[in-house]
Amino acid sequence: MQRLQVLLPRGLRLRGLRASVSLAAAVRAPAVRPRAPPAVPGPRPGLRLRQPPCSRPLRKPAAAGPDAPPSRPSTMERPGAGGINSSENENVSRKKEMSEEFEASTVDSLINMPFATINIKDDYEITDVPQIKLKRNIENEQIKNDQIKKKKRQKDYQPNYFLSIPITNKEIIGGIKVLQNAIIQQDKRLAKAMVSDGSFHITLLVMQLLNEDEVNIGIDALLELKPFIEEILQGKHLTLPFQGIDTFGNQVGFVKLAEGDHIIPLLEIAETAKKTFQEKGILAGESRSFKPHLTFMKLSKAPWLRKNGVKKIDPELYEKFISQKFGEELCSRIDLCSMLKKKQSDGYYHCESSIVIGEKDGGEPDDAELVRLSKRLVENAVLKAVQQYLEETQNKKQLGEGSSVKIEEAERNGSDSDNNRK
Repeated sequence: MQRLQVLLPRGLRLRGLRASVSLAAAVRAPAVRPRAPPAVPGPRPGLRLRQPPCSRPLRKPAAAGPDAPPSRPSTMERPGAGGINSSENENVSRKKEMSEEFEASTVDSLINMPFATINIKDDYEITDVPQIKLKRNIENEQIKNDQIKKKKRQKDYQPNYFLSIPITNKEIIGGIKVLQNAIIQQDKRLAKAMVSDGSFHITLLVMQLLNEDEVNIGIDALLELKPFIEEILQGKHLTLPFQGIDTFGNQVGFVKLAEGDHIIPLLEIAETAKKTFQEKGILAGESRSFKPHLTFMKLSKAPWLRKNGVKKIDPELYEKFISQKFGEELCSRIDLCSMLKKKQSDGYYHCESSIVIGEKDGGEPDDAELVRLSKRLVENAVLKAVQQYLEETQNKKQLGEGSSVKIEEAERNGSDSDNNRK
């Protein structure tokens, strides 16, 4: 049999050829897994979607013949070319439904748990971040203000109290008075620059105490210092020998403390005192290192000397005493003294409190100790008298109130008896 051919127009054949080529390329292209579509009810498993008819007319097939290949079905499934696979869609929908059911069952099981109603924030004290930041800011601001106040106080630091080791040895006092008179004979203007014999002392530590509360704190610090000093001395006496003359910048003249084994314990006492007072919050100490000395004159006591041409202490004034020995002081007590308050009658500084750190030979107290002891006795007597007066006044007041109550009761009883008589 002869093969029948259907003649079609040339343009129609070309369009059909292009369509077949595109279809073949799509079939050969690797399959791309499409994104899962939203869950919608899909067709039942096993059904296939029919591809929509082509909008363009297809070429008519040739007449069937004995050599013609078998005809293909009119429908074609092309999942690789973008077609929808209903079985995959069904699986995705089913997985999503199972996930939602699992989440719902999990939430229900958690609700039934005994800790479901516990307020975790309250139990573990979880606070908001802004509140924590606010608290930190307040604390930082407080620390900053305290530092500013401390720096300001350090800037305005003017010592007005000091720890004093009084000089009571009459030999030392007499030798210094001879020195002072020798200087005054050479220049009478320097008489106003001399330190009075009752004020001779060694300054152990300077400090600033601004009010009575701080003075009381300083007294407590002094009392706490005593056992430390006893530990440093280990039961030994502290003897301080004085020999020679020197100055601070030719402005302050002093008798030097001689070299010897006494220097180390004295420096330890000064350093311990500084630490003890600073731990109490007291501004104490100086920028320069501690140098023990016994001042006998200073030009700052008479500021008018500078205007009169006396700007420094001439070394020639004390040249004869440059290596003189003045004697030894047995250190027996340490005083907390004021630089500004009125001095005592003997010329010594106003003393707030004292500690005894050794006993003198002979066991007899000196004049300063007797004055201080008598002062304490007088203060105690006055305090007792005032307290007794207050107690007596209060008792009289209570007795007066009691007698008035009794009088009122007697009058009330008398009026009641008169009424009964009537």
